[in-house]
Amino acid sequence: MAASLGSRGGSRRGGMIVGINVTPMVDVVLVLLVIMMVSAVYIVSQSLKVELPKTATSDAAANTPLSVTVMRDGTYMFNQKPIAETALQSEFRRAKAENAEASLVLTADREALHGDVVHVIDLAKVTGITKFAITVDRR
Repeated sequence: MAASLGSRGGSRRGGMIVGINVTPMVDVVLVLLVIMMVSAVYIVSQSLKVELPKTATSDAAANTPLSVTVMRDGTYMFNQKPIAETALQSEFRRAKAENAEASLVLTADREALHGDVVHVIDLAKVTGITKFAITVDRR
């Protein structure tokens, strides 16, 4: 078998490999990038089913660990767990004590009362959280 391979160490074409073809590697990297981008949407999205209001414009996403959802029936969810109003205010105080730059992402069902949404914003402002964002769906 060694005689059929020749004296060049296994090369049958007769010449050294001068360059590396990177096209297959680029194809694999692009496929992995697309898979990561598609799966990131599902990882980030919330599992609570609320109908978000539509807007023509929206701001960039806020970088924050605080998340409050106002449900259709007026109940509150803090980080996807049911919470009472007094406990919500305590969570706001705790977060503000831990991080002076704490901010809030507020999500509300389209059928939720406007007063409930404003009340959560007021609770946040009373505890010193002045940075907040309201989640909406773009049209």
